[in-house]
Amino acid sequence: MSVERGIEHAAQPPAALPRKLADILRPELGSLANEIVDEIRATIPAYARPLDGPYGKSIRAGVEYAITLFVAQIADPTVSKEQSHEVHHRLGQNEMREGRSLDTLQSAYRVGARVSWRRIMRVGRRSGLSSAVMSQLADAMLAFMDELASVALDGYLEAKARTAGALDTWRRKLLHLVLEAPPAPSKAIAELAQLTGWPVPERATPVVLHPIDESVRPRRHNAVDSDILAELDCAEPRLLVPGEITGARLATLQAALPDYRLSIGPCRPLDSVADSLRWARDALHLAERGIIQARRVIRAEEHLATLLVNADSVLTCQLRDRLFAPLAEMTGKQRERLLETLRAWLDSQGNVVDIAERLQVHPQTVRYRMRQLQATFGEHLRDPGARFEMELALRAGVAPSSALEGYALPEVLPAPRKSPQWTPSGS
Repeated sequence: MSVERGIEHAAQPPAALPRKLADILRPELGSLANEIVDEIRATIPAYARPLDGPYGKSIRAGVEYAITLFVAQIADPTVSKEQSHEVHHRLGQNEMREGRSLDTLQSAYRVGARVSWRRIMRVGRRSGLSSAVMSQLADAMLAFMDELASVALDGYLEAKARTAGALDTWRRKLLHLVLEAPPAPSKAIAELAQLTGWPVPERATPVVLHPIDESVRPRRHNAVDSDILAELDCAEPRLLVPGEITGARLATLQAALPDYRLSIGPCRPLDSVADSLRWARDALHLAERGIIQARRVIRAEEHLATLLVNADSVLTCQLRDRLFAPLAEMTGKQRERLLETLRAWLDSQGNVVDIAERLQVHPQTVRYRMRQLQATFGEHLRDPGARFEMELALRAGVAPSSALEGYALPEVLPAPRKSPQWTPSGS
């Protein structure tokens, strides 16, 4: 289904038809319109009621616009279809609001095509038109009626999508479509967005929600802004906010969702917003594990490095096991103390005074621990590559005291690359 009326639906104009046919057919238009309306009323029970009110006028207008445009296209293939398409689009909307089915609407167009062709056959015989011209005329007329039926179908579905119950369902489907990975075709998103009245943004921001207190059922939430796609009554509530989330927008979201923690992904182009949703979800999981601070609002963009080093927990454990194998024979407290010191040393670039302040211990204690680290890791503390790997492993999200428990650890580290002699500074 297309919502680009007059572009996707446009039938090929009957350019090959002799233009004199317009002069032959034009006198028939008034009586033909009456015949089509009478046949629709006689053969389709839903249209049997009197058509003298606004509803009947819209049906008669649809018929008159259709046959008038068809003849006008024969005379001038470049004639505008916009007004006729608008009439049939509204006709489809009205049919849905009147409670009629799609089958009834499509049946009306079939009746119109049948009656029109019956009249054209009579006129053709009377005017001595050749069989080749009649065949071309039939093809053009049937294609034209299909075109208008499709325009009316768009109007019908658009009106249906905007009913109270259906709108929420269509908006959920649209949210799922936008968040698909790999990305859904932009045309499919545009069509569904038009049905629901959602202006398609160039960029959007996903938000993952989680109850602040899992022991308490969240209160019934207030309505979020109408331009936000939301799925709240599910196992993993989420939102899609057009553009950046400004301070004012964030305040509105927090007020509407008072019992939820909001994990916000980076604002991304629509075709990559699914990645941003994944980062927001991962940031929320890291907060639940205590790796990042579990604030009311978590912005994944502020934790990209942490997200990266925690992206593959099995691989991180493998790296940690390899790097810290020399600590395997120590007690948990000894491992924790040395790894804490190693982290502070890496962060402080070896400055003993700075390390002591970070750990809140005496500088002499730092020097003692660093001698232990040097005895344990040796040349690896002088190797930039090994130090980089150690920092990655230490920043990953498993507590140091349990980092090595339950794993079969290798006996030795790989040979380090040569680098300048290591000496702690600030001593």
